[in-house]
Amino acid sequence: MDEEELEHPTSSPEKRYFPESLDSSDGDEEGVLACEDLELNPFDGLPYSSRYYKLLKEREELPIWKEKYSFMESLLQNQVVVVSGDAKCGKSSQVPQWCAEYCLSVHYQHGGVICTQVHKQTAVQLALRVADEMDVNIGHEVGYVIPFENCCTTETILRYCTDDMLQREMMSNPFLGNYGVIILDDIHERSMATDVLLGLLKDVLLARPELKLIINCAPLLISKLSSYYGNVPLIEVKNKHPVEVVYLSGAQKDSFESVLRLIFEIHRSDEKGDVVVFLACEQVYNPRIRANSLVLQPISQSQAEIRKQLLGSSPSGKLFCLYTEEFASKDMRPLKPAEMQEANLTSMVLFMKRVDIAGLGRCDFMNRPAPESLMQALEDLDYLAALDNDGNLSEFGIIMSEFPLDPQLSKSILASCEFDCVDEMLTIAAMVTAPSCFLHMPHGAEEAAVTCWKAFLHPEGDHFTLINVYKAYQDTVLNSANEHCVEKWCQDHFLSCSALRMADVIRAELLEIIKRIELPYAEPAFGSKENSLNIRKALLSGYFMQIARDVDGSGNYLMLTHKQVAQLHPLSSYSISKKMPEWVLFHEFSISENNYIRVTSAVSPELFMELVPQYYFSNLPPSESKDILQQASGHLPTTARKEDQDECEKCPDTTEQRCTIQ
Repeated sequence: MDEEELEHPTSSPEKRYFPESLDSSDGDEEGVLACEDLELNPFDGLPYSSRYYKLLKEREELPIWKEKYSFMESLLQNQVVVVSGDAKCGKSSQVPQWCAEYCLSVHYQHGGVICTQVHKQTAVQLALRVADEMDVNIGHEVGYVIPFENCCTTETILRYCTDDMLQREMMSNPFLGNYGVIILDDIHERSMATDVLLGLLKDVLLARPELKLIINCAPLLISKLSSYYGNVPLIEVKNKHPVEVVYLSGAQKDSFESVLRLIFEIHRSDEKGDVVVFLACEQVYNPRIRANSLVLQPISQSQAEIRKQLLGSSPSGKLFCLYTEEFASKDMRPLKPAEMQEANLTSMVLFMKRVDIAGLGRCDFMNRPAPESLMQALEDLDYLAALDNDGNLSEFGIIMSEFPLDPQLSKSILASCEFDCVDEMLTIAAMVTAPSCFLHMPHGAEEAAVTCWKAFLHPEGDHFTLINVYKAYQDTVLNSANEHCVEKWCQDHFLSCSALRMADVIRAELLEIIKRIELPYAEPAFGSKENSLNIRKALLSGYFMQIARDVDGSGNYLMLTHKQVAQLHPLSSYSISKKMPEWVLFHEFSISENNYIRVTSAVSPELFMELVPQYYFSNLPPSESKDILQQASGHLPTTARKEDQDECEKCPDTTEQRCTIQ
C-alpha cells in the first residue's frame, strides 16, 4: 500500500492502522497493517448503517484526515504526541476516534480514551457528533462527563469531559488507571484545570510508561509547549482556505456601537451567509480584595488568530477587526494569559493539597501562579480549617475537597451538619451554583416581574428567598401533569426553568456525596426561628470573610476586609422590599461600573464574633466596623469568650506556620 493510497482512501469503510505486534490478526507484514473493509462495527459488533458511510465521506474531507497515518505511527512509537491544527481542522473529533482504534487494537488492556474540553457545551456536542460518526450509541461506547451530569457507563470506550472533571477524577484515581490514552484539547485556552493537568500528567507518565498523552493546541503555542514537554513528535495541520482580514483605519471609542454599525452595513450589502460577533468582556481576579473585576482588555494575537481560523474551513468569508493593523502587530500580547495568573486559586490549592497525599502535589506549572494569589489561597484555606499546623490537608479539608464546590460553600455544608440544617444548606448551595433563576426583566415587564418575585421574598434575606423559590418549583413539579405545565409556571413567574432544573441536579449530587461519606442529615425544619438562626450560622462558618456593613444608613456597604464600597444588587430581596440591614453576609462581589454584592442575608455582630476564627478577626485592619465587633464580643456568654481567648493565644504560632507556601 503506497503513501498516496493511505492519504486518500478509496474504499468506503474506514481503514484502521495498527502494528502487527498489537493487532490480533495473523498478518505477516511488518509495521502497519490495514483492516480491510469491515462490515461489522468493531466497537459494538453491529453492521454499519448507511449514515456511517455518508459521514465517513465528510470526515475524509477534513484537513486532518490526511495526517492519520502519520499520527498513528507517532502514537505507536511515542508516549506524548502534539497535534497542532487550526480551528475547524477536525482534530477534536477525529484524533479521539483514532485513539479509540488504538485502544481497541490492544484490547483495552490499558484502558479507554478520555478527551478534555474547556467548555461543557463543547464536550457534549463533540460526544454527540463522534458517537454519530462511529455509528454507536451516545452514553454507551461514546459518552460525556460534565459538572453534575454523567452520560457514561463502565463500558464506555471514548469519553469527552470538561478538564475540571478529569482533575476531580484524579482525587480518587490519581494515576488515571482507567485510561490508556488521555487527550488534552484546546490547551491554548489556558484554563486553570488544563494547566494543572499538564503539570500533573508529567509525573503520571513517568509512573505509567504505557499511558499515551495527546496534546491538541493552536500553532502559536507550539514553541512554549515544546520547551515545557521537551522534544516530542508534532503533527501539524493547516486549513484549506485563506481568510480575508479587514482592519479599521482608526481607533473606535465605543466598540459595541461599532459592531452594530458594521452588522447593518453587512446586512445592507445583501451578501449571503452568517455573522459571528465576538464581544469584548474580560474578568481579572484581585487577591487583595478577593473580588473579580470586570474590565475591558484587548485580546491576544493567539485569540485573534483562532477567531480568523474559524472561517478557514469555508471557501469564502471575511474577518472584520475593530482595531488597526498596527495595533494588532505592536500592542497585542502574543498569547492569552493563563487563567492561573488571573483567578482565585483557593479551589486549585485545595485540590493540589488533596493529590499531594498520592505524591502528586509538586506540580511543574507552565506558568507559575502569582505569589500573592497563592498566599491568599493558603490563608483562606487556613481560616476555613482545611489545613493542619504543617500546612497539609486536615481531616476537615479532605472532606471539603469531596464537594465540587467553592471551598467556602463546602465549609458551610459541613457546618450545617453541626447546626442541623443540611437539607436547607444543600438547597442554597445548589441554587447559588446553578445559573441565576431570575430571568432578565423584559422591557416593559419590570413591574410585573417584581410583583411575581415578591411572593418568594423572605425577610431573612436572599439565601432564604432562594429556598422559597426552589420549594415552590418542587411543589409545581410534583403537582403538574407534564413538563409543559412546569415551564409555563416558570414563564409566568419570570423564572428560568433550565436554571431550576440544573439546581435540582446539583442538589441531588450533593445529597449523594453527603450519603456516601456518611455525614449526618437532619430532617428539614425550614420556617422555624431556630432553623433560620442555624442557617445563618452555617453560612457564616464558610463566608465570614465576606461581610459588609452599611456605613451611612443609605445602602453603601463597606467590606469588612478592605475599603471597597458596594451596593446591594437591584434584584436583592432587600432592594425590592426597601429594607436595608446594617450587617450582611454576601455570596459574591464584583467590581464593574456598578459595584454590587449579590445574594445577601442579614447577620448580627454578635453572631459573627461567636463563629469566626479569632486569628482571622485579629488580622482584620482597624476600622469602625472592627470596633463595633469588638464591643459585640463583650455581650457573648463567658464560655464563648474564653474559647475565643484560648484560640487567639494560639494564633501567633499557628498562623505563620499554616500560611507557609509548601
